[in-house]
Amino acid sequence: MPMPAEYWNASKEFEAFMQDVRDTCMLQTHHQAYHTLRAVLHVFRSHLSVNQALAFAGILPPVVRAIFVEGWQPDVNASPSGFPDRSVLQTEVKSIRRDHNLAPDSAIADVAAALRRSSIDKHDLDNVLNRLPDGAVEFWCTGQNID
Repeated sequence: MPMPAEYWNASKEFEAFMQDVRDTCMLQTHHQAYHTLRAVLHVFRSHLSVNQALAFAGILPPVVRAIFVEGWQPDVNASPSGFPDRSVLQTEVKSIRRDHNLAPDSAIADVAAALRRSSIDKHDLDNVLNRLPDGAVEFWCTGQNID
């Protein structure tokens, strides 16, 4: 079996994705874009069960998947909280690494737009989101039609 293209092209695709996140969020550096992406992914993960988070991780591009699970210490017995409204979620995003966090108020929608423009399979993304708790689809809503 040949090496899957998603792994062979992972660095190149991730670099393009990070540039898109940086530009969409109107940030100055890839470092700022990384921390914004990481905060958005980790906030989303915090509202899912372990199985739900793994289902979502399974459709992410390889490097984004690694960031999604980075540092995760899941409690398999925990019941995740539901998704609060967007303003609460954005506060959660901004609270991660508070002193170094430059995520704009639009970070969740900006990252969602960049993710949908990336190499991710949009059909797989929508299928997984539709199987997750109420609020998951809205979390990854861009507020605009980018297709």
